[in-house]
Parts: sequence; structure tokens; C-alpha cells
Amino acid sequence: MARRPVRRRRSTTVRLVRQAVRHPLPSAAAALVALAVVAVVLQWIAQHLLLVGSLLVVGAGAAVAVLRARVRIRQRELDVRTAGLRHIGTFLAMTPKAFEHALADLCRRDGCTRVTVVGGAGDLAADVLATTPTGQRILIQAKRYGPRTFVGSQDVQKVNGTYRDIHRCDLAAVVTTSSFTKAAAAFCAQVGIRAVDQRALALWADGRGGPPWA
Repeated sequence: MARRPVRRRRSTTVRLVRQAVRHPLPSAAAALVALAVVAVVLQWIAQHLLLVGSLLVVGAGAAVAVLRARVRIRQRELDVRTAGLRHIGTFLAMTPKAFEHALADLCRRDGCTRVTVVGGAGDLAADVLATTPTGQRILIQAKRYGPRTFVGSQDVQKVNGTYRDIHRCDLAAVVTTSSFTKAAAAFCAQVGIRAVDQRALALWADGRGGPPWA
């Protein structure tokens, strides 16, 4: 009982194949129509090369104009954000996360590319990663501390232990709204980490001082 339907299906399939072989005209006609359409299109393009070229140029120009407009809008937005960062009190009023984004904006303002805010749980001592105008990759650890809380040796040692091997960066900086302990400042000087305290941050923000990678 189970074999009969199989035989029927096979015979139906064989019959359809035989019919397609005996009557190839529909498929051949469809192929000819498709070739004719392609030929007409190619002929039209050949006869209207100037028009086609003009349309391509106009389309490319429109795309470039849209991209430039987006760049200008982003630049204006960045200018507005960084204009409010010229006083140290602005940083002191920020949350730690807002402070990270503010430092990222300062990096963008001063010509950095590929700027990302990565701070959070498991960040391995990295809050901001960026590529400097000279092509070096820099890691920034942000410490939004009050005036009585100093950045200690353990904080900067964590940065020193991860910025090269883990994050593949060339430079590292610890930026704080407070200051560094003597031991932390000495360690930074010894290993080459940029220690940016409140005063240096204020100078960087208002344009009187250089960025951490300078």
C-alpha cells in the first residue's frame, strides 16, 4: 500500500520532464524576450550617454552634499557641547558617566578620530579610547572626584597594566577633577602615563593648555 503513491509521484515527475523536453518553446520565448529587453536598454543607454552621465554626476553631487550637511550638523552640535566645558565647575557638577562623554567631546574637538566611550563594568581601566591626530591610540581613564578625593597609586597602576597589552594603545592618560597623590604622580612620571589634574583639565578645556597626548 505504501509503494503505490511513490510510483505515482515518480511517474508524474517523469511525465513533466518529458513534456518540458518536447515543448521547449515557452522557456525559449521567455529567454528571447529577456534578451530583447536587455538589448533595448543597452541601446538606449548608448544613445543617451550624456544624459546618463549627467544623472550620475548629479546623484553623486547630491550624496556628497548630504554627507557634508551631516558633518556640519555634527560639528555644530559638538561646538555647542564643548562651549559649555570651559569652566571647571561644569565638570564638578557632572556624573561620572557624563564626565566620560565630556572628555570624549574634548578629544573630538581637538582632532581625534575613532573616539568611543567604553567606561562601565569590566572596562579594564578604560573609559575613553581615541586615535590622536598623529595616529596614536590613546586610553583615557576618567576620575570625576570631589576636591578631597585624590587619585591613588592603585588607580594608575591598573591603567599601566592594561592600556598596552589589553587595549593595544600607545598612550595612556588619567584625567581627574581632583588631584593625584604624590605616589600616584611619581608612578605616572616613571612609566609615562599622562596625569591630568584639575588645573591641567581646566587649561585643556578652555584651550589654553594642550591635550593629554601633546
